[in-house]
Parts: sequence; C-alpha cells; structure tokens
Amino acid sequence: MTTPLEQKSSVKAIKDRFDNDVERFSNLDTGQKSVIDAPLLMELVALSAFRSTANIRRVLDIGCGAGNSTLKLLQYAGSFQCDLVDLSRPMLEKACERIGKVNSGAIQSFQGDFRHVDLEEASYDVILATAVLHHLRDDDDWEAAFRKIFRLAAPGGSVWITDLVFHETGPVQELMWERYGYYLYAAGGEEYKDKVFADIERDDTPRSVLYQLDLLRQVGFSHVELLYKNECFAAYGAIKTG
Repeated sequence: MTTPLEQKSSVKAIKDRFDNDVERFSNLDTGQKSVIDAPLLMELVALSAFRSTANIRRVLDIGCGAGNSTLKLLQYAGSFQCDLVDLSRPMLEKACERIGKVNSGAIQSFQGDFRHVDLEEASYDVILATAVLHHLRDDDDWEAAFRKIFRLAAPGGSVWITDLVFHETGPVQELMWERYGYYLYAAGGEEYKDKVFADIERDDTPRSVLYQLDLLRQVGFSHVELLYKNECFAAYGAIKTG
C-alpha cells in the first residue's frame, strides 16, 4: 500500500460510507462478497468460540456491521447478552433488528469508535471482530486496541478475528494480491476489482497474521490460534487464562 497513513480515510469518512451500504452486510449465508471464503470463516469463528467457552453469557461484537458474526454464534450458543459496537447507526439498527428476532438475551448497541467507547472490563466471554481491525493505523494504535480487547475479555474469555491481512515480505504480498485480484475479477469483473482495491488503498492498513498473533500474546492472551488462512484473508483468535 502506498498511501501515507495521514492521507487515509478519517473515521467519519468510513462511517459515512458504511451508513449507505447496509444491505451488502446483511446476508448471513454468503457474508461479504469481497471476502474470500466468508461463510467458512464465519463458521470456524463461531464454532471455535463456542467450543472454547464453557458458558457464553455475554458477547461483544466490535464493528458488528449488520450482525452476521453474532447471528452465526447464536446458531450454536443459544441466547446470550450481546453488546454491539459500530460506527454506523444504520448498521447497528439493522443488527439489532436481525439479532432481536432470534435472541432472547439483552441487546445493547453503542455507536462509535470501539477504541473510545466505554465498555465494562473483564466482562465478555466472547469478543468478535470481523473485518474491522484493518482500519487501525500505526503500531501504537494496534497495540492500544489489542490491550483494550484483553482488558474487556473475562477470565477464560476469548477474542475471535476475521480480517484482511497482509504479508511479511514484498514478493509474497505481491503474489497474494495478484491472486486476490483474480478472485475479485471472477466475482464481479474488472470494475468491481478496481473498486475493491481502491477502497482498501483509501481506507485500510492491514497487518500480517504473524504480527497480530504476536501482539495478542504480548498484551497478555495465554493461547493463540490460527484457524484458517487463504491468500489475503484469515481467521484467528486468542484465549485469556481463566
């Protein structure tokens, strides 16, 4: 990526775009079209969270979008209290509507940047973060966000992440980016491919899976797991000692 960090989209600009894009994030069967293997990633995250947690009572969904990740977890874990965080009010309204139809637990929504939302520490059995952390910027930003996630996780709790990832070396990154381009072209043609690449260049600053797994350990998680990786997308998580 060549765009300097200071020229990347502001939080407000990202919010405004998501306000007008709710329907694209509202298909539980397919997930996001631009995400390779989206249904499988959602399935692996939900099952891993379910099997790694003795009793799921409270869940935090960071950057919840229209609620797909929480809805998938509900298929396995039954009802639970869920707190939903997103920049976009229309996204939160859609998520609350969809989740409320199948969940008897309390639902709270928080509009804002997760880094600045006041949430109860050591209280979440499961934390979900789907296609959101790639908006973090420099090393300090990444570390602060991961430290907050650790503080929010209950003893024995866990975080499960699905995201766009980059690679440690230039040649491998170039190879994976080419392959992702083939995927996008097959999914929607040249115009669609160019649009997705432009959106990523303008909005996103992904990090490698290795960087993030190391950081999860650094901030205090006792166990980390790489669930799946295919080219530029991966699912991974970490568990806090009980």
